[in-house]
Amino acid sequence: MTKRFLEAVEKHRELILKAERYIWQHPETGYREIETSRYMEEAFENLGYEIVRAEGITGFYSCIDTERPGPTVLVLGELDAVLCPSHKDANPETGAVHSCGHHAQCAALLGLAAALKEPGILEDFCGKIKLCAVPAEELLEIEFRRELKKQGKIRYFGGKSEFLYRGYFDDVDLAFMVHTRSEFKAYQGGAIGCIAKNVTYKGVAAHAAAAWEGKNALYAATCGLNAVNAIRETFEEQDIIRVHPIITHGGEIVNGIPDCVQLESFVRGNSFGAICEANKKVNRALCGAALSLGCNIEIVDIPGYAPLKVDMNLLQLAEEAVFMAVPDCDFKLESGVNSGSTDMGELSCVMPVIHPYAGGAIGTCHGSDYYIIDPEAACVSSAKWQLVMLWLLLRSNAERADKIIRDFQPMFASTQEYLEFVDRLNDEGDRIIYQENGTVEARID
Repeated sequence: MTKRFLEAVEKHRELILKAERYIWQHPETGYREIETSRYMEEAFENLGYEIVRAEGITGFYSCIDTERPGPTVLVLGELDAVLCPSHKDANPETGAVHSCGHHAQCAALLGLAAALKEPGILEDFCGKIKLCAVPAEELLEIEFRRELKKQGKIRYFGGKSEFLYRGYFDDVDLAFMVHTRSEFKAYQGGAIGCIAKNVTYKGVAAHAAAAWEGKNALYAATCGLNAVNAIRETFEEQDIIRVHPIITHGGEIVNGIPDCVQLESFVRGNSFGAICEANKKVNRALCGAALSLGCNIEIVDIPGYAPLKVDMNLLQLAEEAVFMAVPDCDFKLESGVNSGSTDMGELSCVMPVIHPYAGGAIGTCHGSDYYIIDPEAACVSSAKWQLVMLWLLLRSNAERADKIIRDFQPMFASTQEYLEFVDRLNDEGDRIIYQENGTVEARID
C-alpha cells in the first residue's frame, strides 16, 4: 500500500535535491529569510498551491482540503539559518549558514507538497493538511527582534509563536515536523524550554589613565559572568538547567573605561517552574556583580520557547511510519530529553506534537563542521516518512488522528491562555536604585 506514496515522492527527487542545494547556498537568519521564503513560495505556486503569505514577515502556509470530514494536520519546515562565521560555507557578509539542517526540512516539505499533488494520492485521506514554511526558529539576534517588536512587525521572537498568535494555526488539531540529524531518531522526553535575556551593564566612562573617575561596566559584566558560573552547582539535575551568556558589546576604545557592556543569554530548563526559578538566581548573580562595582544593570527578560512535550501516541505512529517509508533505517528511540530548545514547544502546549529527526547530517549542530552528507536520507527519505505519517493519521476516517486528539492532555486550555501566561514572563528595566542615604534597592524577579 505504501509503495505508491514512496513512488510519488521519488518522482520529485530532483526538485527536492535542487531545493536543498539552493537554500544551503542562500542562508538567512530569522525574519530575514527573504530569498528562502520567495524560493519556497514560487515552488509551491508552481505546483499549483494557493498560499497565504505571513503579513509583513517571511513565511507562508497552504491548505489541502480532501473535502471529507476530519481533523487538520499541520506539517512544518523551518526557513532560517544560524550564525557561524567560521563555517567555510557561511555567507561572508552575514556569517549565516544552515548548520542546523533547516534547509533540508524545507526541501523535504517541498517534496511532500509535490507528492500530495500526484493523482490518487489523497483518495484514502480525509480532513485537511496544512503545509507551513515558518520563519525564525533559531532564537538569536535578540536586539534585532526587539526592534521588530517595537515597530509592531512581530509580537513574539519565534516564528511558530508568532504564527500561533496571528491565528494561522487556529484550525490545527495536531502537528509534526521532522528535523535533521546524523541518524533517524526521536526523544521521548521532548526538549527543554528557555527564557531569552538581554543584559546591559551601565557604568561611568573615564580615561583609562584615571580609572578611579569611572565605573567599569566591563569589570561588572565579567564579575556577573563569574557569579553565574558560581551558581551552576545550585541547579538540580532533573531540571536540566542550561545558562550560556555571551558578550555582544564590550566597550568602545582601549584607553577608555567602558560605560556600557551588553550580554545575551538563555536560561533553559525542563519546566516553566524550573526556568523561572533558575532565572531568578541568574538575575541575582548579575545584579550582585553590578552592585559590587557601583554600576547599574538593565535586564530584559523575554519569553523564549516552552518545553517541548512529545505526544506518545503520535510518536508511536511516527515509529511505525519510518519503518514503512525507510525500511532499512536504524531508528533510535531515546528515553531522555533533548537539552536544546525549539518553538515546537509552543505548539505542544496546546496540541499533540512530535519533533523526530531524519538522518543524513554529519558534524556538530550549529558548528563549523556541520554538513548534509546524505541528502537522500535528509530530504527524500524524510518526505517519504512524512507522507506515510499523514496517511496513517488520515486514512480510515482519521481513526488514529482522532484517538490522538481525544487522548491529548493540553498544558493550557487554549492558545489564548497560553499566550497570556507567556506574556507575563516579559520583564525589563534597571534593577538597582542607589539612594542618597547610601542604601540600595535591587530587584531580581
